[in-house]
Amino acid sequence: MLPLGPTGYGDSPYQCFSAFAGNPLLISLERLAEHGLLPATSLSHTPCFPEDKADYGRVIPWKMGLLESAGRDFLAHARGEIRQQFDAFCLAQASWLDDYALFMALKHEHGQEFIWTRWNEGVRKRRAEAMVAARERLAVEIGLYRFYQFEFFNQWQVLKERAAAHGIRVMGDVPIYVAHDSADVWSHTEYFELDEHGNPFSVAGVPPDYFSATGQLWGNPLYRWHALAANGYRWWVERLAATLQMVDLIRLDHFRGFEAYWAIPAGEATAVNGRWIKGPGAAFLEAAQDTLGKLPLVAENLGVITPEVEAIRLQFGFPGMSILQFAFGNDPQGPDFRPHNYPRERVAYTGTHDCDTTVGWWTSTGRGESTRTEEDIRKERDYTRRYLNLDGQEIHWAFIRALMSSVADTVVFPLQDVLGLGTEARMNLPGTPSGNWRWRFASRDLTPALSRRLRELTETYER
Repeated sequence: MLPLGPTGYGDSPYQCFSAFAGNPLLISLERLAEHGLLPATSLSHTPCFPEDKADYGRVIPWKMGLLESAGRDFLAHARGEIRQQFDAFCLAQASWLDDYALFMALKHEHGQEFIWTRWNEGVRKRRAEAMVAARERLAVEIGLYRFYQFEFFNQWQVLKERAAAHGIRVMGDVPIYVAHDSADVWSHTEYFELDEHGNPFSVAGVPPDYFSATGQLWGNPLYRWHALAANGYRWWVERLAATLQMVDLIRLDHFRGFEAYWAIPAGEATAVNGRWIKGPGAAFLEAAQDTLGKLPLVAENLGVITPEVEAIRLQFGFPGMSILQFAFGNDPQGPDFRPHNYPRERVAYTGTHDCDTTVGWWTSTGRGESTRTEEDIRKERDYTRRYLNLDGQEIHWAFIRALMSSVADTVVFPLQDVLGLGTEARMNLPGTPSGNWRWRFASRDLTPALSRRLRELTETYER
């Protein structure tokens, strides 16, 4: 699953307002109605939203309006056991929830489009008298944001328990970086490379490579790893612990950034002019393991991977990742991405949320998507045909079969690939600021025929 946090700019789950909170847009309004927090009639006039994509501009004001109505009713009338559960939740999660709820209330007060560095100085710098005044002034709004989190985690727990009862494990995702405009950065400026105004000195990204001539400029603030180390990486350990309460297995995003990270001076237009800086390496993971025990992590070891990065991964026994779409071209990691070279401790994907769909990749010209030439693409496709012995097979099912038949312990297929969809169903195009993270499917798309086909492959290859 993609990260489940409350998304901000561009609706990206990798740019969230909190590394700990859940996204209120995922709360089921139907369950709120079942529990009497919304009148059933409130759902009888649902607007007509598109089925194939999330229309955030229309969904957010409509759904948040109903959630606010439910929250106000709850805060005014909840009594007895449910109120005790709410109070217990707020107390148990206070280490992040108090700052997050105040942060969101302040964002609403200052205008959602204004980053916290543009707030009035008192709350921007978290001065004691300004914080006390804000908590008193915004008490109702703070209560609402706490309620949204209470409902999110209650509903998620029901879903998680049902999955477990059916033998289904949930794999989550922890982005290495957090958004600058987040409760995490605002409440812990000491952990981030910021100037006296709260702005980053340098920002995160990755350098130019075969797939991008100018690299990727993510823009997230970088960590002050020495400050995190001073208290045993407590913030990071708490972040992992919170995620492991929600999921069974974590994909640790941009794993190589813990060994060394690409720092780009703030204000640069591209990621070209950056430099590598050493990260915490194994020390952070040792601290996390000392507190949490053996970590059920998958290392996202894609990109410029050095022997030092692999040494850390192997030290902790984390499986790495392989992307089949990258196996047949000139990617330096290509040989490692070919199924006949997989070790058993591997998580193999047909593609990820950052890739085109397999059908889209197969049918694209490559122009504007990468630095590949037409000749590169021709050679890549010729090799793919030979390797998979395609002979007229549907490319997405050939990819799925290739991974199913491999020795990789875990294989992952985006639903778009199971459905055989093209570029129109792509989830994200890295480097583009809008139009991403919108794809949706309808329940009727999950047909018995698809189920039988997946079951047959699962049984054939004894998965």
